[in-house]
Amino acid sequence: MQKYGGTSVADPERIKNVAKRVVATAAAGHQVCVVVSAMGAMTDQLLELAGEVSTHPHPREQDMLLTAGERISSALLAMAVIELGRDAVSLTGSQAGIVTDERHGKARIVELRPQRVLDALDAGRIVIVAGFQGVSGTSNITTLGRGGSDTTAVAVAAGLEADVCEIYTDVDGVFTADPRVVPGARKLDAVTYEEMLELAASGAKVLALRSVEYARTHGVAVHVRSSFGEADGTWIVKEEDVLEQAIISGIASDSSEAKVTILGVPDKPGIAGRVFRPLADAGIHIDMIVQNVSAAGRSDISFTLPQSDLPAAEPVLDVIAKLVDAQGHTYESDIGKVSLIGAGMRSNPGVAADMFEALADAGINIEIISTSSIRISCVVHGADLERAVQILHERFELSSAAQ
Repeated sequence: MQKYGGTSVADPERIKNVAKRVVATAAAGHQVCVVVSAMGAMTDQLLELAGEVSTHPHPREQDMLLTAGERISSALLAMAVIELGRDAVSLTGSQAGIVTDERHGKARIVELRPQRVLDALDAGRIVIVAGFQGVSGTSNITTLGRGGSDTTAVAVAAGLEADVCEIYTDVDGVFTADPRVVPGARKLDAVTYEEMLELAASGAKVLALRSVEYARTHGVAVHVRSSFGEADGTWIVKEEDVLEQAIISGIASDSSEAKVTILGVPDKPGIAGRVFRPLADAGIHIDMIVQNVSAAGRSDISFTLPQSDLPAAEPVLDVIAKLVDAQGHTYESDIGKVSLIGAGMRSNPGVAADMFEALADAGINIEIISTSSIRISCVVHGADLERAVQILHERFELSSAAQ
C-alpha cells in the first residue's frame, strides 16, 4: 500500500516520477494499491472557487466539488503508469468501497468493501484510489476532512491486509521537532502508535490524527518516508516493537488554537456539563481545560479550541453564559501550544519539572497545562511558541540520540 501527498503529485513531472516508483514496486513482485491526494494546492483553489459563487457553500455540493481534485490525480497517475507499460485502473473512493457516515466535510469511515480493489489486484492491475473521499449509505459523496487521504490509505491497507502502508510525503519522516523551527531536529527511526497519536493531536502535521487512530485499531504498520529519495523514513509501530524507548521522542507545537474563558461561573455540581454539552452538540472540539480556584462561589473556566471554530462557537458561548448565569466570556487567539511526547516518560519522573523550569528560565509564562501518561502540553503566548520549542529541544538534548 502506498500513499502520495499533494506535493508528490503537484505537477505532471512529479506524477511521472511517482509512476516510476509505483511501477518499480510492482516489478519487484508486489501487488500495489496507491492512494493519492489532490495536486498541490488544488483543494484550496477549489475552496476559493466555492467561496466566489456562494457565501456559505452547501456542504453536499462542496464535497462534490472537492473530491474532483483527487479524482484528477488518480486518473493522471493511472495514465502515467499505463504509459510505462503496466496495467492500471483509477477508482473513486466510492468505487473502492469506502462507505462513510453522512457528515459532509468530516465524514468517518464506517465500512470498507474492497472487493473491486481485490479483483483488480488479482487481475494484475495497479490500483490507484482517490483519497479523502467516500460514499454515504444514502449514496452521497462525502469527504473525510483535512488529511483524509492518509485515513483512506490506512483504511484500504487494513481492508486489504497489506504488509505495510507507505505514506510518501515531502519530508523524510517524523522528526524530534519541526525542522523549520529547530534546524538540528533529528529524524526518528520509529515511534509508537501512542506517541504518534499524541504528536498528531498536538500539532505535528506529518500524519493526520484519524489515520493514526485507524492504524492502531487495525494493527497497520505505517512507514512515513520521502517521495523524493530512497532512504528509510519513520516506522509507526506497536510499543513492544520499539527496541529502546527514549524518554522524549519529540516536541510538537500548534499555533492554530484559541483560548476561551467563561467568566464568573457558579461553582456548583453540574455546571461543567452544562458548559461543554452545547459546544459538543455544535461539533466544536475542545482540547485543554482548566478551572480556576473558586472565589466568592464563582470561578473562571478556560479551554482551548481551534481558531477556525471560533465563529461557530461565539453564539453558543453567548447561550452558555446565560444558561449557567456566568458573567460573560472572552477569547484570545494569540496563543500557542507546545507539547513534549514520549512513552519513556512513564518511568522517568521529573520531566514536567524540567520542562517548567526551562520555560521559566527563558521568561516564558505558562497559561494552561495538560498532561497524559506520555505527554505534557503547555499553552504559552503566541510570540513565545517557536522559542519555547527551541529551548525545550535543547534542554532535553533531542538533537542527539542519547537522552
